Amino acid sequence: MNRKIRLGIIGIGNMGSVHAQRIRDGKCPELEVAAIADIDPVRLEWAKKQNYGPDVAFFNDAETMLDSGLVEACLICTPHYDHPGLAMACMTRSVHVMLEKPAGIYSKQVLEMNDTARKHPEVVFGMMFNQRTNCVYRKLRELVQSGKYGQIRRTNWLITTWYRPQAYYNSGGWRATWAGEGGGVLLNQCPHQLDLWQWICGMPKKVQAHLHYGKWHDIEVEDDVTAYVEYENGATGVFITSTGDAKGTNRFEIQMDRARFVVENDVLTMDEYAMSEQEFSRTNTSPFGSVQSTRIVPETDGQNLQHIAVLNAWAGAILRGEPMIADGKEGINEMVLSNAMHLSAFLDAPVEIPFDDELYYSELMKRVAVSKKKDTAATVFADATKVAGSTKS
Repeated sequence: MNRKIRLGIIGIGNMGSVHAQRIRDGKCPELEVAAIADIDPVRLEWAKKQNYGPDVAFFNDAETMLDSGLVEACLICTPHYDHPGLAMACMTRSVHVMLEKPAGIYSKQVLEMNDTARKHPEVVFGMMFNQRTNCVYRKLRELVQSGKYGQIRRTNWLITTWYRPQAYYNSGGWRATWAGEGGGVLLNQCPHQLDLWQWICGMPKKVQAHLHYGKWHDIEVEDDVTAYVEYENGATGVFITSTGDAKGTNRFEIQMDRARFVVENDVLTMDEYAMSEQEFSRTNTSPFGSVQSTRIVPETDGQNLQHIAVLNAWAGAILRGEPMIADGKEGINEMVLSNAMHLSAFLDAPVEIPFDDELYYSELMKRVAVSKKKDTAATVFADATKVAGSTKS
C-alpha cells in the first residue's frame, strides 16, 4: 500500500472544511490530514470536533504549523490576499502546495510566487482549477486545439449565473471591498471561467473592459463586467459577467474556420461545416448562401470529478511524478486576465498584455487606501510574503 501524504490545511472555512471532510471520508486515499491552522479560534474549536483523524494537530497560525515538521504538503484555503505569501512560505520550507483559486489578487505578487516556485523545483505546486476536470470542457479543449477546425475567429462567454443578493455581501465585512478581496465578481466568482477561457482559447493580446462598481449592490467593487479582447491571430472575444441578474445565463461559444462550438446547460454541441468559411465564401455564387453544416453532440467520457480529481492527481504527482490537473504557475493567466480588465476600467483605455504590473498595483492601492476595510489593507499589504492562517468562507 502506498504511504499517505501528511497534509496540512491552512484555513478551515467553507472550502477547507469540504476538503478535510472528503479526505476523512476516504475519497483521497493517498492523503491524510495531519494538521490544521486557522487564526479564528471559533473555527479551530469547531474543527477539533470533526474527527478528521486520530492524530490531527491544531495551530492558531500557519507559520508554526509549517515549522512543526508534521506536514509535508499544504492545502491553502484562506482569503485571496494571503494566497501567494502562504504558498511561498510553504515553498521555502520544501512543503508541497495546493492553492485554492484565485492565485492571488494582483499579478505582481503572483509572479513573485511563481519565481519562488521555480527556485524550489522539489516542491509540487498545484492550483485548484477543478473545472478543468469537467468532461465537457476537456472535450472542447481537445477539439479546439486539434487543428482540424482551423483557427479561432471569435469567442463569447456570457456567465451571469452568479446572482448574489445583498445579504451575501453583508455576511462578511471583508466581502466586496478593495482591501478585503481586491475585486468583485472577477476575483471571487469568475476565476474558473477565466482560466477555462484561456486554457481552451489561449491568452488575448489586448483587453478593453467596462466595469460597474456597486451597480446592483451596496459594495465597492465590480458586480457587472463587459470585456472585449483581441487575439494575436486577429480573433476577437467578449466576456460578460454579473452578480446582479436574478436569472442568469451560462453560454460559451467559440466560432472557428470550420466549426462552431457551444457549451450551455453543461452540454457541448458542435456545428461542423462542410468546408471552411473562407473556402465557401470564395466559391459560393449565391448572395445569401450559407455553408452546410452538421449538428453533432461530441461524445465525452462523462467524468467530472472536480476537487477530488485535482487532489488525487496532486498526490500522484508528489508520490510518483504523475501529471497534475493544473500546475500552480498557470494561475498567473486568469490573474492577468482579471487584472487587465480592472486596469482597462481604471484607466478607461485598452490594455496590452503583458501590462505594467507596477502600474496595476499602484492603481489598486489607490482604491485600497479608501476602502471601507482599511484594517485589512494595513495588515495584508504590509508584506507580500506575510504568513497568516485566516479563514476563507
